[in-house]
Parts: sequence; structure tokens; C-alpha cells
Amino acid sequence: MSELKEDYVDVLIVGAGPAGLMLANWLSRFDIKTRIVDKRGTKIFNGQADGLQCRTLEIFDSFDFAHRVWRESNHMLEIWFWNPDKDGILRRSDRIADTIPGISRFQQVVLHQGRIERFFLDSIKEHSDITVERGVLPTTFEFDEAKAADFEDYPITVTLRTLSEEEATPAQRQQHHRRADGTQSVINDGLFRSNLAADDTDDLIRVAKANNNASSVETVKAKFMVGCDGAHSWVRRQLGFKLEGDSTDYIWGVLDIVPITDFPDIRHRCAIHSANAGSVMVIPRENKLVRLYIQLQVTEHAQSGGKADRSWITPEVILQSAQRIMHPYKINYTYCDWWTAYQIGQRVGDHFSLRERVFLAGDAVHTHSPKAGQGMNVSMQDTYNLGRKIAHVVKGYSEGSILKTYQSERRRVAQDLIDFDHRLSRLFSGRPAKDGANEGVSMEEFKNAMEKGNEFASGIVVNYGSSIIVAKEGDSVEQGDGTEVAANLQRRVVSKTHLATKIDIGKRMPSFKVLNQSDARPWHLQELLKSNGRWRIIVFPGQLTQPQNMQRIQKLGDQLGSQDSFIRQYTPSDQLIDSLIEVLTVHAGPRTGVELLDLPEAFHPFDEEMGWDYWKVFVDDQSYHEGHGQAYFNYGIDPIHGAAVIVRPDQYVSWVGEVDDYEDMARFFSGFMRVQDSSKPKSRVVKLWSVLLKPALITSRRQLSGVGATPTPPVQHDRL
Repeated sequence: MSELKEDYVDVLIVGAGPAGLMLANWLSRFDIKTRIVDKRGTKIFNGQADGLQCRTLEIFDSFDFAHRVWRESNHMLEIWFWNPDKDGILRRSDRIADTIPGISRFQQVVLHQGRIERFFLDSIKEHSDITVERGVLPTTFEFDEAKAADFEDYPITVTLRTLSEEEATPAQRQQHHRRADGTQSVINDGLFRSNLAADDTDDLIRVAKANNNASSVETVKAKFMVGCDGAHSWVRRQLGFKLEGDSTDYIWGVLDIVPITDFPDIRHRCAIHSANAGSVMVIPRENKLVRLYIQLQVTEHAQSGGKADRSWITPEVILQSAQRIMHPYKINYTYCDWWTAYQIGQRVGDHFSLRERVFLAGDAVHTHSPKAGQGMNVSMQDTYNLGRKIAHVVKGYSEGSILKTYQSERRRVAQDLIDFDHRLSRLFSGRPAKDGANEGVSMEEFKNAMEKGNEFASGIVVNYGSSIIVAKEGDSVEQGDGTEVAANLQRRVVSKTHLATKIDIGKRMPSFKVLNQSDARPWHLQELLKSNGRWRIIVFPGQLTQPQNMQRIQKLGDQLGSQDSFIRQYTPSDQLIDSLIEVLTVHAGPRTGVELLDLPEAFHPFDEEMGWDYWKVFVDDQSYHEGHGQAYFNYGIDPIHGAAVIVRPDQYVSWVGEVDDYEDMARFFSGFMRVQDSSKPKSRVVKLWSVLLKPALITSRRQLSGVGATPTPPVQHDRL
């Protein structure tokens, strides 16, 4: 009998949907051995999730592929409300902006999940040799508690089995649709990924074991494992964790079609409430497609306390419901790209991790209706939060204590999402109230909920509580999910929020235009905050033409640039000085009143091979062609006094303080960073330039990033 193959990895990711790919994409930026497996034999080519919110696009931009999404997607600019009049006839009643103006440099767009996954796969390939192993299923799990506290050990043992092509291909019902011209088309359903479908993992394991092919089995030992394997999560079941919440009897169908209709607003996002037939949400898509979320009124198929019987659901049934709801307007199709159905429910996991070594993310720990456009977004933002934390612990840059903040931060977000979706889905599914009636849903209340929901759904309002990596007042237990993640009292730092009154500690750093000091080119500040694992200290020294401000920045520069500065202590000696903590400067102008080389070297590091760094000092000043960003005003910073801001590698604000408060900065980082070995050889630039910097510089010049097709900053922002 042959021995089982055995492999050791830093991170094992189970599930290659958007959450799993976001995590793999983060880890591709580090030299970390990662494997990602998925039981399905192929990626998604159509259907599934489609909405992408502002914050998600900002994250994509930090990985340099937001421009691809922006170009291919359909842009959502308005929401129209259609409600019954006093005679029960469907009428336009109101409209609102789909994205709150000014909340972000991006707006909501829609693009099907398969394209998003393709962009992730391309990004991962560009930065690493990580590949998705499809048709690979975990079958057993063991966890060694004795090894959990040692982050260099491998407490996780998983058996992986490679499935045959037949086993890895889910069974789908084929529906025959009669076109308007009398011909028929065959449509594969999307129910196998719906919450109405039973989990088939155990069946796959039994079949695979029965085949008894030992060559298809291997053992993997991992430092970390992350379950991104959906609502039926196998990983969650191995941990014994549960989803807590409830389901409703509301069943909704979904059609992705090229519509044939006289409904006038088919290319707007629409919320349609009929008098008695239910509700429809219209989502205009790319490539002439329109997605319809359609309330199915037949609830007698629901089993008592369980899932609905799905055998009666067909595209014809869903379309007929849409036709009843949208009457007197007509709607039909000859082309259907995808369809599915789901039962509304809101549930959140009781735990997000096991000893900070096994984590759950995405649908594995929160499920809800898709009408708020949050499923894919929140799932990806879970692993965006987690990825660099795991990477920094694996690389020895940070203490393992930062991993506790994942559950504290993201479980609170999930709980807020469940509360929001619970209210919105019931308002959407309820029957409209008639004038003067006490029963039914108030359409004014529904509109108000949508307006407030747009702010929540944007992702911009996420506000992480006090912790070792968020220096804000208050109790970390109350501000999070109940997990204790506070800093040691001796190392705790509290922000001076009055110095930047429009920057919220714990929220993502807002973005406004600033000019490069060296060449006057305008940049959005967020464009400088690439997702490469770096912490940032952003210094806002005020007007440097004021002698006292120049003295303060000189003092800070001397401290940050000294041989025993905290930046040097936490940076491996064989890496560039800004590879873990980068210093950016935004002064208040005027640009012509300051010479770059008059500032201390800490603000524009010198390299013997590459010369001065011209991409770290910026100014809040008038652009020749793009106006004035008014950054100081928009951040609430006094240009006479200034401030300093510490921003996390995921662009969230950790600390605000005085420009020259070096001691507070040092104390903050001492709460979770690990002092590096100074005995390593200080070979610095030649290998890094040839292997990393030169290719990255070429790439940065040809890649586009974000709205307006703006090139990414040069290589100084892509080195880790």
C-alpha cells in the first residue's frame, strides 16, 4: 500500500469564490506558501453575485484592477420606485441617487461574479505561483491544541481528495424554454448554489471514498486554514460552530435575461411593489442583460420550519410572477443567461475562528438576502481584513494578538448587516399599505430605508472599534462583537481627534486630490495606499513656510530617520526601510514655497542605486487641470497646526495625533509589532531591483487604476 502524500503549507484556503480569491490575492503579495482548493471542477462563468459597492471598488483599485471592473461593468446611478396608485395601477412614485454623491470616488456597479473571479486570478498569477486546485475536496480535519500557541508550528491536519471530473461537476436540472418564435432553448439552473439546495459535500466524500483511489488523496499540514466554502461550509461543521438567526417563508426567483418589454425604466435600478402580486427589483446588467429579483407568492411549498421544496420552481414560474407584478407592462425574453431561487433568511456565525488558527469568512459565517448587494462585497471585505494580518504573523512582523481583531471587527459588521437586511427584506417583501391603512408597508418608510441603506451598503460606514490596532477612546468589547482586543494599558494610545475632525478613527481613510511635490501631478490620496502590506504614517505638517512647522517636521524626520527609530526596529534589515512602515507627507502649500530636498531624508529616502524617492511628498494645492482637492479642509486639519495619521495596510485609520508626537507613534506600534533581527546581512537594493522593482515599474506604467484611467504610482508603492 502506497504512503499518502504529505505537504506543509502556511495557509490552506477552502473555497475559491470571491472571499477565497480575495484572501489568495492578499497572500500573493507575500512569500507565503498558500494552497486554495475548491470542490467544484470549474469556475463560475455566469450568474451568481453581481453588485459591487464603493468600498469594494476602492479595494480593487488598491490591487490595481478596479479599472477593469469599471470598464466592463454597468454603472448604477439611479433608483426608481414604482408603487400602486389609489386604483392599484403601477406608477412611478419617486427616485433617488443609487450612490450617495461625494461618498467615494467610485459608484456602485454590477458585473457578474465570474468576471470578478477572473480579475482575481489574473492578479494572483501576476504576483505568485498560487493556483486554484479545482475538484479538490477536504475530507478529514484534525487540530492539535498543544501547537496552537506557536505560530511557527502546524496544528492543522487536513486530508484532501481529488475528485473525478464527473464527481466535481454538480448535477443541474435542464429547463426547456419556449422562445417567442416557437423554438426552444435549454437553460441550466443555478439552484445547486442556492440556499434552497441541500449540501452535497458528504455525498461527494462517500462517493470519492468508495472509488478507493489512494493516488488522489494527500495529507496537508497547515499553520492556518480559512473556510470560504459557503453557507453549507464543511469547515464550519468540522469546528462545531453554528449560524444563528432565522429564515422566512419569502421565496424569490432570479432571472438574468435580455428583456423584451415595454416597461420604460428597464435600464434603471427599480424597486417595484405591486398592489397584490408581490415585488420585483430590476438590476440593469452588462451586455444588455437585466437581472430581475422576483417575489414568488407560492408559499405552500415551504416545509414546516425548513427549506422550501424547489422542484416546482422553473424559469417559466419565475417569469410568470414577474409578469403579474409588472402588469400592465409586458415582459418576456428569448435569451436567459442564468436563473436561480432562494429563501430569505438572516443568520450570523457564533464564532469566526478557532484559536486564531482556523477562520471562517463570507457566507460560511453570515447569510442574508441579496437585494442589498452585500453578499459578495462583505465576503470579500472579510478576507481583505484578514489576509494581511495572517501574512504579517506568518512572516514574523506582527504578534499573533492582531488575529483576534478579525472576529471583533468582522463579526460586528456581519451583525449590523443582518439587522439591516432583516428590515430591508421585510419592507421589500411586504404588501404596500393603502392610504390611511394601518396594515402593510409604508412606501415612504421603504424609500427612507433604501436611502439609509445606500449609505450602509456602500461599505464606507464600516467603523472598527477600539483595539490594539485602532487607537480610539472607549471599550473594545462594547465597540466590537464582545471579544477583548484592547491594547495593554502601558502601550495604549488614544487619538487626538480634534486635530483632524473629519477623519473617523476606525473608518477607511477618505480620499481627496493632492499634488506630487516633485512634478505637480494630481493623485487621489487613496491611490497612494496600495494593498502591499505596508502601514502608513501620513504627516500633515501644515504650511511649511511657517518656521515652527518646518522645525517640527525637521524634528520628526530626525527621529524617524535615526538608526534606533521604531521603523528600523520593525523592518527586517535585508529589506528597504519603507517596506513595512511607509512615511507619506502632505503639506498645506504653497508647492512653490518648498524644495523637496530641504526636507529630512526620512520623508524622501535615498537609495544608492535608485536615487531620491520622489513619490512620498505631496501638497494640498491648486492643480493646473483638476482643481483644488482642499484636503486639509476636507480632513478637518488646521493648516497652521497640522496633524499626523497612522493608516493600516487595509486603509483604515488607526491613530490621529500631533505632527511631531514620535513617542505616541512608537508606543502604538509597540503594541503589536515584533522587533526584527538586526544581525541579518544588510544587502539592500541590487537583488530587489532586478527581481521586484524593475518589473513592477514597467507594470505600473502600463496598468490603469480607477476612475479616469489614472496610472498607478511608481514602484515605491508596490515593493513588499
